Amino acid sequence: MVHNIVKASRYIHRSKEALGFPIAFSGYVFDSGLNSMKSINTKVASSNAEPGDIDSISGSENSHTSSTSVQSTPEIEKKYVHHVYDAIAPHFSSTRFAKWPKVASFLSSLPSGSLVLDAGCGNGKYLGLNPDCFFIGCDISPSLIKICLDRGHEVLVADAVNLPYRTDFGDAAISIAVLHHLSTENRRRKAIEELVRVVKKGGLVLITVWAVEQEDRSLLSKWTPLAQKYVEEWIGPGSPRARAPSSVTLESIPEYELSSSGEHMKVSDECSTKGIQEVKDENNAKNQQEYFVPWHLPYHRAEISGASAQALANGLATKDDKKGAVVYNRYYHVFSEGELERLVSGINNAKVVDRFFDKSNWCIILEKTL
Repeated sequence: MVHNIVKASRYIHRSKEALGFPIAFSGYVFDSGLNSMKSINTKVASSNAEPGDIDSISGSENSHTSSTSVQSTPEIEKKYVHHVYDAIAPHFSSTRFAKWPKVASFLSSLPSGSLVLDAGCGNGKYLGLNPDCFFIGCDISPSLIKICLDRGHEVLVADAVNLPYRTDFGDAAISIAVLHHLSTENRRRKAIEELVRVVKKGGLVLITVWAVEQEDRSLLSKWTPLAQKYVEEWIGPGSPRARAPSSVTLESIPEYELSSSGEHMKVSDECSTKGIQEVKDENNAKNQQEYFVPWHLPYHRAEISGASAQALANGLATKDDKKGAVVYNRYYHVFSEGELERLVSGINNAKVVDRFFDKSNWCIILEKTL
């Protein structure tokens, strides 16, 4: 017991030595670069079924993708990930309690005494799952971190592409339903590099992401595929492939657009319109990877802090009087088969030791080799 307390104290002290990165710890935000401390500024602000019903969210200077552009957060992530999770945090947390068996199995298999880093820990439902391990979580949302702190977890406010841990710090790391909120390929790769960097040689990293290949195809009809108007917000090297120019607005984007291949089918008068539409829908569902996924925040939970009123005024949320909810759109890049492995292929100090598809998620386990 004494050994565990001493060990925990050592890890906590080390975790505060981030390189100038704001860290929330035990109820405060630390800026290690300025040696200052201030209270966390918290924002507190079914229809929300999701693949596998697992969590959301959440650098090494030597990383080959490390750059100001990669570590600078694109506006689409600020508006449709960070701001959204801050606004919906209490309601989101109330829906996140079931432990995904695959993640639980991975954590339970770790050796006693392991230090586990949860990057994008959300409300902390996996923190402490294995009582024989020590956990530190981080998330980009101060509101979710406040929930973790209230539950007694050791957590940090941190960015997935710039983790505030020393190299070779932990024994294992997990990233559960986080990478799909990053809007460029380079940022997704950088997040993986960070997970590998912060674990020791031989350490394991579990990553899960939403898949294009959804088992419940009806979910896709509830998601809004992104058009050129939104692709322009994060265009650049490593960005998602732009769709054909379109003048349609968010409100009028059809559930499925024309195939990104740009092919047009000639339809004879005798062809069934319904049959042609089914073909188009199937093709577009396979090619489309950028979506807005709605979160319905009930009216009675939406005005705790006034965040929703501000979001409505700024056009970042809409009202659904029929469902009695404020609707927020969250940005997602859903992954295709093999995409995670391709991102890892350029990382020379890690190898894939397992991959699997479960509950509409692609998952890989990496081992750090150097």
